[in-house]
Amino acid sequence: MRDLTNKYENAKYNSMEFMKNGQISAYFDALLEMNKYKRLMIAIVAN
Repeated sequence: MRDLTNKYENAKYNSMEFMKNGQISAYFDALLEMNKYKRLMIAIVAN
């Protein structure tokens, strides 16, 4: 769970940096990565 949280936070930081730099496609990719990790964390908590 800690590993997923760290990966989620890294993706969140990357998405903010991409947004600041105007890299739209990389920003959307980072958002998708955040969504993936968030779903995995929710699945782990649910079980």
